[in-house]
Amino acid sequence: MSESPFHVGRDQFHLAWDRAVEPVLSVASGSEVAFDALDASCGQITADSTVADLATLDFSRVDQVAGPIFIEGAEPGDTLEVELLDFTPGDWGWTAAIPGFGLLADEFPDPALRITRLGERIAEFLPGIRIPLAPFCGELGVAPAGEARSTIPPTELGGNMDTRHLTAGSTLWLPVAVPGALFSLGDGHAAQGDGEVCGTAIETSMRATVRLTVRRDVRVTAPEFRTAGPLGASTNTAGWYAADGVGPDLMKAARDATRRMIDRLGIEHGLAAIDAYLLLSVAGDLRISEIVDQPNWIVTAYCPRSIFG
Repeated sequence: MSESPFHVGRDQFHLAWDRAVEPVLSVASGSEVAFDALDASCGQITADSTVADLATLDFSRVDQVAGPIFIEGAEPGDTLEVELLDFTPGDWGWTAAIPGFGLLADEFPDPALRITRLGERIAEFLPGIRIPLAPFCGELGVAPAGEARSTIPPTELGGNMDTRHLTAGSTLWLPVAVPGALFSLGDGHAAQGDGEVCGTAIETSMRATVRLTVRRDVRVTAPEFRTAGPLGASTNTAGWYAADGVGPDLMKAARDATRRMIDRLGIEHGLAAIDAYLLLSVAGDLRISEIVDQPNWIVTAYCPRSIFG
């Protein structure tokens, strides 16, 4: 891929979706832009960090996004097409259980941190557990027309979507709410499961290249996308472990399914509960398997068997 003439550096970031944030670049529709984005901790966690460093994490700096980019000609009612051309993660990443965060926060109150060295395509997350890398950015979005919004929750304009299928080769469509769209991205992930159950993936710095095009022949009111290939193909080449949660509350069913899968991984592979919890955030998937027979919803937790040596 040829080098993009437009570049956003690691120090060019902001901490809210806000139309008042001055754009760092103004580009024509159809331009490629390369971003060098810090990890979700804004560089606070390093390759030498220990679990003690989680206690001093400044959450006002977390989930920053690089940009914004003003796309010439973009107006409210248009659609911004974001072609995801390339994602290159750093050579290490981190995964953490942070007190108060995650699907099972009450059951894992103590902090935990795992630093993972990243190979070209594979990371050894735990001894004998090899995770195929599928890098993407969890944050992709545009500015709102109204009040400023935190970068942490996703909205109809994108943001912290944490959608692991938005890898290189995919195309994302976002509704434009303000002139110029004001596109930003961040929150690099080397690998993540659907649901990101502990609240973190393999968090990493990311070199991301995208093409930004104004579309008036495509209309969306919330994010829509086209994936690069079969869902899940990059993370599993064998069967799955699966555990169901059943009941009238989808969140409770998701928690039950996750608990059962943590127990299953302990039985099958001798994993400590916290290690299984972190692993499921990186490589496991939560999916709604049954929603029609109300109120008996089923949420299934899946874990790919091929990651185990």
